[in-house]
Amino acid sequence: PRCPRQGTTALAAPRQRAAGLRRETIAGNNPFLLHVAIATQIAVLIAKVARLDCPRQWPELIPILMESVKGQDGLQQHRALLTFYHVTKTLASKRLAQDRRLFEDLASGIYSFACSLWSHHTDCFLQQIYASDEAAALSSLERTLLSLKVLRKLTVHGFQTPQQNMEVMGFLNAVFERLKQFLECCRRVGKDGTCREKLEKTIILYTKVLLDFLDYHPVAFISLIQQSLEFAVSYLFTPVGEGVTFERFTVQCMNLIKMILQNHTYKPAKNIEDSKPESLEAHNIKTAFFTHPTLTEIGRRLVSHYFLLTEEELALWEEDPEGFAVEETGGDSWKYSLRPCTEVLFLDLFHKFSQTMTPVLLEMVQNLQGPTNVEDPVQLLMKDAVYNAVGLAAYDLFDNVDFDEWFKNQLLGELQVSHHRYKLIRRRVIWLIGQWISVKFKSDLRPLLYEVILSLMQDPDLVEKRLHDKCDFWTSMKGPALPHFTLFPLVFRRILFPQHALLDSAQGNRRSALDYIKALFFPRLSRGGGEQSLFQLEGGRVDDFEFRTEQFLPYLESIFGLLFQLLQQVTECDTKMQVLHVISCVIERVHIQIRPYVGCLVQYLPLLWKQSEDHNMLRCAILTTLIHLVQGLGSESKNLYPFLLPVIQLSTDVSQSPHVYLMEDGLELWLVTLENSPAITPELLRIFPNMSALLELTSENMRTCFQIINAYIYLSATDFLQNYAEALCRSFCHLLKDITNEGQVQVLKVVEIALKVSPILGAHMFQPLLPAVLRGVVDGERYPVVMSTYLGITGRVLLQNSSFFSSLLTQMASECNQGIDQLLGNVIEMWVDRMDNITQPERRKLSSLALLSLLPSDNSVIQDKFCGIVNICVEALHDVMTEDSDTGTSRDCMLMSNFEEPKLSEDEEPPTEQDKRKKLH
Repeated sequence: PRCPRQGTTALAAPRQRAAGLRRETIAGNNPFLLHVAIATQIAVLIAKVARLDCPRQWPELIPILMESVKGQDGLQQHRALLTFYHVTKTLASKRLAQDRRLFEDLASGIYSFACSLWSHHTDCFLQQIYASDEAAALSSLERTLLSLKVLRKLTVHGFQTPQQNMEVMGFLNAVFERLKQFLECCRRVGKDGTCREKLEKTIILYTKVLLDFLDYHPVAFISLIQQSLEFAVSYLFTPVGEGVTFERFTVQCMNLIKMILQNHTYKPAKNIEDSKPESLEAHNIKTAFFTHPTLTEIGRRLVSHYFLLTEEELALWEEDPEGFAVEETGGDSWKYSLRPCTEVLFLDLFHKFSQTMTPVLLEMVQNLQGPTNVEDPVQLLMKDAVYNAVGLAAYDLFDNVDFDEWFKNQLLGELQVSHHRYKLIRRRVIWLIGQWISVKFKSDLRPLLYEVILSLMQDPDLVEKRLHDKCDFWTSMKGPALPHFTLFPLVFRRILFPQHALLDSAQGNRRSALDYIKALFFPRLSRGGGEQSLFQLEGGRVDDFEFRTEQFLPYLESIFGLLFQLLQQVTECDTKMQVLHVISCVIERVHIQIRPYVGCLVQYLPLLWKQSEDHNMLRCAILTTLIHLVQGLGSESKNLYPFLLPVIQLSTDVSQSPHVYLMEDGLELWLVTLENSPAITPELLRIFPNMSALLELTSENMRTCFQIINAYIYLSATDFLQNYAEALCRSFCHLLKDITNEGQVQVLKVVEIALKVSPILGAHMFQPLLPAVLRGVVDGERYPVVMSTYLGITGRVLLQNSSFFSSLLTQMASECNQGIDQLLGNVIEMWVDRMDNITQPERRKLSSLALLSLLPSDNSVIQDKFCGIVNICVEALHDVMTEDSDTGTSRDCMLMSNFEEPKLSEDEEPPTEQDKRKKLH
């Protein structure tokens, strides 16, 4: 229904009642406001109304709120302040230019009031906390928090050029002093104080003010860079922060340093003369701050303090080794989690100041060379931290570390230390090798590396899940060994795909050991745990540019068998996914040579598929493994059909909810199954009805769908077309009504392949589409690729099914009220004229042969076009003729003289069954 105009009688009374209700609610007279949860919901509701009506239809809202905030009644003041915050937050979220201007006007009008409100409540809180009146302090702290939230929105979103506003810059400068005061309050309150939680929230909110302001107003923040760096560095890397900092605050301060380092506004141009003044100013401030002593201390502190595994992490390792190893910290986890945040900051500093920080790190490495006393857990943890730093900075240390010598003289020996307390170093060393695989590692050392991996995987201590005697890890280091088998996927993965690590390093985005590996193949596994590292290493080696299959084959049976054992033993869904990914990589690289070793895997996958009914991401990993397995087995994959085809059926059935997760991989599996099938089976045909619904989705998987249809045609055109061509033709007719030119070409290519493989049946089954093709030729389709496809289809019909072409011409002449000869003349004329649209030599030859087939006719129209036909045929002849080096004569380069299989090089994959079928057509 239509809304009445504003001001009409129909709305007068409701508006008056609404105004009264608003006033009563805001004033705090509503009894429901006694409950904070209800009060919050009412505040949100008022904010949503304000988003539409304030300030034009509801100009009194802000004045009423400001007046209520000044009241003496504590409850009314708090509720009004709560509403004030939600209204400000909602108005600040509007992004249209007009709304932004309105909010800026509002901000300039109330900023002074908001500042004084925040300052008043902050002073009250500090007085009360030092007077040990924690109950009153908590109440004041809640008001401080709300008023600070209001100021945050006004400061960040309320001014286009905040550096020109003295009040704004005054507030931001005051933030640093207030932060120091509140951090000292943390020391006074203690960890169990009633105000502690709210106090930490307020401190974090102060840091958010700085981070948001830096993000939205980098130029205005330049005057705050020096203070920000001094504040963050003093609390993170000097004794000033001892006893007052907490994890979330540490993360925020590290993010502040990182954002200042990475901000593009603060980077001068390559040519200094082209740099903006503000960029030079910011760059000079950073350069002056990060002196050699400062960077040295930061680097040492990051590695020796923040990189150390914490007591909580070691306890998690003891209680749940596999869970510790696979805990995911991907995406933006560096913004919220301490370890990834620390590693990202370390990498940023190392990238920008490598000349200063490299000697510091190398000195720390040198001090830890040689065997470490297993009775000294502090030294073990320190070596773990230093090796972590060397792994993260691998690309930056390329010219400074001879990793091959280090591997032979130091790391290899550490991997052979079998003491149970040394598992921490074994885990880190194998991860470290994985980090350096794609940086500097001689191919001659790889067999030795494979042997090390095998020995670690076969060590019974590495698959130990639990120890009954749970001794404290810090004092005895006798906790259960991290199941190194779950670390193996990371190592294998790095062997398989090390080039991904190069991209990751170039982007400065290796957030953590876990994050780093996820970008390579697996979901990034936190902390680079031992088992994942072995998989990372093996994965990186197999896909290395210098990978040699003959070096890997002697270890294939053992490694594949141990991978399969691991797949059965691990319980975490994430770990199973990683192992499956590595298995897929191995199969992909060794291809058909995997066939003798996959029997157990083939028997286990159906059980795993059934067990993973509620874990669609694990099923995606199973589908990926099946894709590579089918490619490795080739035509022998037909033995998998009892399991394979129901999996494809489920994954591509849009009526089943799992298709959202499984469809893409399911389609890929469907395609490779057809490509490697030696012959059509009734079961393969029975899954095709899923295709109609898939074509209706018109998703990004359309290309794969067309490839599947083409594979069916190559596999058995007669059986397929007789069963499904009619329904397929209807789907194509529907698609062609609303599809891009590229999509149109894909549809027409299916028709062309059908005509190529089965000229008679194909023309009959796709007859409804052919008039549009001929009409496109006559009309002179403007898009060259589409026109080329039209001419290819027309040429095949004319050359291979001339009687059908005559009937099609007759049908078109009747529909267009033209004579058959006139229509034929138009077709030939356009064909000759647009021959240059055809770029593929095989299509040019096809068109020439098709037109030449008309010449024996005594039709005057054809005779009139004789010169044009012969001319394009001569051009096509030149395109396809080459000189035979043996005889010195010219020959048709597209003529197949024999059908011998070409000899394959070591790097080439054998042809699939579909490749062989294509050669016959």
